[in-house]
Amino acid sequence: MGPFEHPQSSYYAATANASPQRPTLSGAVTADVCVIGGGFTGLSAALHLAERGFNVVLLEQARIGWGASGRNGGQINLGLRKGPEELIAAFGEDRARTLFGMAEEARQMIFDRVAQHGIKCDLKPGTLHAASKARDQHWMQDEITCLENKYGYRNARYLDRAGIRSELGSEIFHAGVLDSGGGHLHPLNYALGLAEAAASAGAELFEQTRVLKIEQGAVNRVVTSAGEVQAKHVVLACNAYLGDLEPRIAGKIMPIANFIIGTEPLSEAEARDVIARDVCVADTKFVVSYWRLSADRRLLFGGGERYSTKPPTDIPAFVRPYMLRVYPQLAGKRIEYGWGGMLAITVSRLPHVGRMGNIFFAHGYSGQGVAVTGIIGKLIAEAVAGTAERFDVFSAIRHQTFPGGTLLRHPLLVAAMLWYALRDRL
Repeated sequence: MGPFEHPQSSYYAATANASPQRPTLSGAVTADVCVIGGGFTGLSAALHLAERGFNVVLLEQARIGWGASGRNGGQINLGLRKGPEELIAAFGEDRARTLFGMAEEARQMIFDRVAQHGIKCDLKPGTLHAASKARDQHWMQDEITCLENKYGYRNARYLDRAGIRSELGSEIFHAGVLDSGGGHLHPLNYALGLAEAAASAGAELFEQTRVLKIEQGAVNRVVTSAGEVQAKHVVLACNAYLGDLEPRIAGKIMPIANFIIGTEPLSEAEARDVIARDVCVADTKFVVSYWRLSADRRLLFGGGERYSTKPPTDIPAFVRPYMLRVYPQLAGKRIEYGWGGMLAITVSRLPHVGRMGNIFFAHGYSGQGVAVTGIIGKLIAEAVAGTAERFDVFSAIRHQTFPGGTLLRHPLLVAAMLWYALRDRL
């Protein structure tokens, strides 16, 4: 297996739907839009652009969904990484409601696309935010009130300690927010379904095609090792794998590593004890743990902090203690899968979206990308088509460059993350 194939240790790769091998770009082609990146953002942009009649070429350096889009926790969570009250404090009520509304549109898009294209991705309803600290229950109650009174959102409800104990077979949580408006899915199969939909709409998809440079002009020249694309517009959808392809924006994001394990299948009774309603769960620690049940009743659990791009030598051994802290009753269960990947965060934890002339970009979803990537791809298509009002709601968000730029950002982040990880433990 080459470095650009889906990791064999991933549950998602092991249970991926059949998908054709896309060709490698060779020679010179022309397009209206060249999309760089075959994850959720790039696939959404390619699909929406193709549906609008644009000639679209998508280039992926590995396989479709090879990056975070095919490796993540599969959670379709509420809103953005800033809570509803934080959004109002940062942007005012009107703009906060607009951002929240687009995040909700993004969630609905997933359910609509799955139904429209018949994507088999184990889509299930429901999310649960579990309070790791006693003081979390106070802001959770305030959040429910804010959602109802300021945003008109009534699909979330507060759970006290007894309520969350009835939902999760764990004694360590103090409260929670149960949201019926979200859900969870098999992210790689969703990405493969979006790719098939984009191809059916007319987009040309190329795999194993790494972009070496972009020569910007009235017509952009996107150069690969074996060919090139000439396109009026370019969409940069590389996220944590941007590297040095576009130095003007690289310092706005920080690539970090995350890891997930998958247990052997649980019995029906064990699965219901672990997560009674089969929702996905995330806790409130700064270094978040998150988990859900797969379609065949495995617990897929992500957790632990790692401040290096180099993965642990034994991912199951690294993540398992975090799972057992939540579910000590699973100590006897085999861990049959363990994989990791890179995601990108921003200083504000909001996505960095914008344009540089005729080059559009979006990245830095900070762990909230399963849904939001879909609406960002749609907004990019709208902007390319000449209607940028909604795109500008996101592009107007100001973003800091990470201290130290691309050279020193990582050691500085390590120091900060170690401090917050210590606070989690205390």
